Amino acid sequence: MKPFSEACDQNKDPILGVLREELADAHSVLEIGSGTGQHAVYFARQLTHLTWYATDLPEHHAGMRLWFEEANITSIRGPLDLDVRQAQWPVAGVGAVFSANTAHIMDWQGVASMFAGVGRVLLPAGVFCLYGPFNYGGCYTSDSNANFDRWLKNRDPRSGIRDFEALDELASAAGMLLQRDYEMPVNNRTLVWRKRSSA
Repeated sequence: MKPFSEACDQNKDPILGVLREELADAHSVLEIGSGTGQHAVYFARQLTHLTWYATDLPEHHAGMRLWFEEANITSIRGPLDLDVRQAQWPVAGVGAVFSANTAHIMDWQGVASMFAGVGRVLLPAGVFCLYGPFNYGGCYTSDSNANFDRWLKNRDPRSGIRDFEALDELASAAGMLLQRDYEMPVNNRTLVWRKRSSA
């Protein structure tokens, strides 16, 4: 049976609206943490100009394959094995990177490795779109996010909702500049950084 994420199903259309705009000029996108594969299938079907590289840890690949085999979308590549901490990523020279609901699951070193890796694989002027809940000025944006953060930390003390300012510092160190901060439903955001043309 195919794995199913209710969150992916609920947020796919708001995210698609952002990706339509931000990835309009891209030819390829690397998705970090494809999970079930639902997003890859939905977005690749809608954004037909893109080659979609779906990646995750090996334990998620079997479920992703079920989605990909059923969808039979030729523009999807994967599932590919990606641990953000590895020095060599399976794809490089992409016009965009997308990731949803990953930064609060990884430990902080994983988040730092993700941003450094994105900076390595993005083409100049490429974009990094990161979806999820974020704090601003060290403060939660809603009571529900505060409750979610407590739940995350009870499950794994190394996880948790990340501060926007800390993420922006990682992006800057990786040669990226913030372009947009989109408000999304249910107290989420989509942050968009663009790699400097000279980076």
